Amino acid sequence: MSSKQAEALKVRLDKWLWAARFFKTRAIARDMVAGGKVEYNGQRCKPGKIVETGAKLVIPQGQDQKQVTVLALSEKRLSAPLAQELYAESAESIAKREANAAARKINALHSPRPDSRPDKKQRRQIIQLKHTD
Repeated sequence: MSSKQAEALKVRLDKWLWAARFFKTRAIARDMVAGGKVEYNGQRCKPGKIVETGAKLVIPQGQDQKQVTVLALSEKRLSAPLAQELYAESAESIAKREANAAARKINALHSPRPDSRPDKKQRRQIIQLKHTD
């Protein structure tokens, strides 16, 4: 694709988010943008907003938020390695996500979960223990 074609390419925000593999479907991407979850250059916008290279986006991903800069445009959904070339995540965003992941991991250690569900005998013992006051 020549630079002239790249300049002429106009891509909607919801379509770009889908092509860059932030969301599994365009409908989900559209709903997230319309719901105000995705910020475009620090502001809410509509799903039909035309994306420009150099734009700053804040995108929710699970329990975290990614802060990315648009590097390239694409209307087609690409493979994951190629899709990652469409944007660059900021260093502070990466650091914040890693810190949050470490905090979640530490928190999980303080509330351990059993390896499996209790069997019938164990459930009866739990019920008996709870009702003996």
